[in-house]
Amino acid sequence: MARSMLPSNIALPRLAHVDLLRGLLVVFVILLHANLRIPFGPPELAQALGPRLAGILFRSGYYAVIVFFVVSGYLITSASIRRWGDLSQVRPAAFYRLRAARILPSLLLLLVVLGVLHLAGSAWFALDTGKVPLWRAMVAVLGLHLNWLEAQVGYLPGPWGVLWSLSVEEAFYLFFPLLCVASGSERRLCALLLVPIVLGPLARSVFSDNELWQDHSYLSGMDGIAFGCLAALLAHRVPRTPSAAVQRLVLWMGLGLGVLVFCFRKEVFQWGLTRHGLQVSLLELGIALVLVATHWRPWPWAACPVTAPLRWFGRHSYEVYLTHMFVVIPGAWLYQQADVPPAWIPLWFVAVIAASGLLGDAVARWFSEPCNRALRR
Repeated sequence: MARSMLPSNIALPRLAHVDLLRGLLVVFVILLHANLRIPFGPPELAQALGPRLAGILFRSGYYAVIVFFVVSGYLITSASIRRWGDLSQVRPAAFYRLRAARILPSLLLLLVVLGVLHLAGSAWFALDTGKVPLWRAMVAVLGLHLNWLEAQVGYLPGPWGVLWSLSVEEAFYLFFPLLCVASGSERRLCALLLVPIVLGPLARSVFSDNELWQDHSYLSGMDGIAFGCLAALLAHRVPRTPSAAVQRLVLWMGLGLGVLVFCFRKEVFQWGLTRHGLQVSLLELGIALVLVATHWRPWPWAACPVTAPLRWFGRHSYEVYLTHMFVVIPGAWLYQQADVPPAWIPLWFVAVIAASGLLGDAVARWFSEPCNRALRR
């Protein structure tokens, strides 16, 4: 049996272009939730942006989460290859321990805070017990089916609602190391990963008429993680680096698909792709191709000083994602109480984004990262 290539307490080096992408994605999520509470203004500025640019900036949160799935699958698979050499040699117990060390500390802290706020009767964060009691929501989060519960009872408040994506992602990783070992080879694993890719569009269009479940079901998101896994396998297993022409072709194909879905939503809808759930599949494929191309030839400019703020967000995107509603909701209330003119709204958006980043950085620096290091040891 092949030995682990890296001890579990050794952190893998960061990738500047991945941090940059994740930082951009989490900003899109914050902008969506901020715009739902205080629509971007003043009216003249919102009109100047136009519907296409406004849609990209303020209504891309769902697509951002989908891209997060692809990036997650790519990083986890890449890390597993570097640790164990071959995915058939993955050690499930070690995989689960590493995953728990990264995910559980911040998640448990969030649940403790939300439980206290609910019991204190917080108007912003308490659950509607007529829809779901506190214990049921806790079980749904820890049992990885909050996405299913929310599809049954409707959207949950504040930081509860963002946890649907964690249910999809961690359910995938519950089975991933077992599939790696059971498949016996990476080739057979690739064939298994094609199953969620094929079923994903059907889950978003055919399997249910519940719109929330169509977007948040397991199969609706797992195809993105599978695309990321396949991207990592392709990037690591190509026997030699392709020519510059092939690298450019893969990169521009990926960027083209991503831009098509992100920027031309009306046209994509008119072509019938959205109706069949295929626009998400094209976005996932595009991001997977970009990740493969940047593995072969990383972007040196991604580490330049200009991108440092987004990379800072990307380093702690998980913590920012979990906690940003603690900034967005009180921030919207404060803005409304201040009764300031619409011209101040852009400044409010900037302040909310910056404060969300600072809160996520504080949670990561003082809690989740120390816990992660301790649990890995």
